[in-house]
Amino acid sequence: MVPPSSRSPDNTRTHYPKGPQMTVVVQQVLYPIPDAMSALSMSRSVIYEQIRAGRLHTVKQGRRRYVTAAGINDYVALLERETSRRGDAA
Repeated sequence: MVPPSSRSPDNTRTHYPKGPQMTVVVQQVLYPIPDAMSALSMSRSVIYEQIRAGRLHTVKQGRRRYVTAAGINDYVALLERETSRRGDAA
């Protein structure tokens, strides 16, 4: 017989796992072009211009092209360097 405290209101048994619990956090590492557009607040044409210019790094899987998380971080760092060189830093 299950003690009443371990039963839910609909009289089904509630499962309480034993032992330590672990939460796995998965960070996105590959961004499809539409997601990269959102992440960088840029249009599709500007994204592809930056890719062609070699300023935004991508990888291909089959026919699909992805912008890597490192590529996004590197691109933002590049923009920051260019801004500080021009003296436009706010």
